[in-house]
Amino acid sequence: MITRTILFVPGNKEKMVVKSLTAETDALVWDLEDAVALAEKDLARTTISSALRNCAPGQKPIYVRINSMGADMLHDDLSSIVYPGLRGVMLSKTEYPSQVQELDQALTRLEKERGLAAGAVEIHCILETCLGILNAYPIASASARVSGLSFGAEDFTLDLGTSRSREGVELTYARAAVAVAAGAAKVAAIDTVYSDLNDEEGLLKECQMARQLGYKGKFAIHPKQLAIINGAFSPSEKELAYAEKVVQAFTKAQEENLGVIAVDGKMVDPPVVERAKQLLRFKRAN
Repeated sequence: MITRTILFVPGNKEKMVVKSLTAETDALVWDLEDAVALAEKDLARTTISSALRNCAPGQKPIYVRINSMGADMLHDDLSSIVYPGLRGVMLSKTEYPSQVQELDQALTRLEKERGLAAGAVEIHCILETCLGILNAYPIASASARVSGLSFGAEDFTLDLGTSRSREGVELTYARAAVAVAAGAAKVAAIDTVYSDLNDEEGLLKECQMARQLGYKGKFAIHPKQLAIINGAFSPSEKELAYAEKVVQAFTKAQEENLGVIAVDGKMVDPPVVERAKQLLRFKRAN
């Protein structure tokens, strides 16, 4: 399964946490950070801990967004969530590779204590500050556990000293930088949330733009956004049909010892063939 949608769920809302397991999302993020007030942190930890330990085998991937390193809550957050039902930890406001390495070491200790396989818990880094953007590749390559890199636009625009617009011009450099860093580190790039729940057209356009930049999926903050995001990050029937033609034509060309060929008037060389194969692998995986 390729992750296109990751739905955020406040960790202190037990009914929402339980209900989220049936949502049409590829993965879940049960949140301990921004969606949870300071006075509710312990409740959120208890709620998520119970839900993780009661998850059925084969459940959809579950991540937990923990508080930033600067909040000094790492021990409390991790001790409540490192159980077999956890796919990975999302580190909010990541700024330095050393933070990823510290998290890696803490996870290693807890995995050993609780009988989990070494490296079982992934790390997904969310870049939400100017410094985090500038350190994107060192962060993405700081640990073998890192499986994904995400862009967080709301905190980023605050740090940049501007506001978020519908057009997103203020996000152009940062969004591209995160995608390139993820590509260089060979991890998945997941795009920021779209906060206007009533603007379906704007959500679709932003998804299409993010996919073109190299993002593989997008965070969602409400189930009503899932269908649009899933559709935008999935190959269309037209794309799949063309991919089939490319692979078939290239296979035939190899059998006939031909070099570069054309399909529907477009040049086909090895990178084009590999992209076609990726689309077809996506179809089989989903």
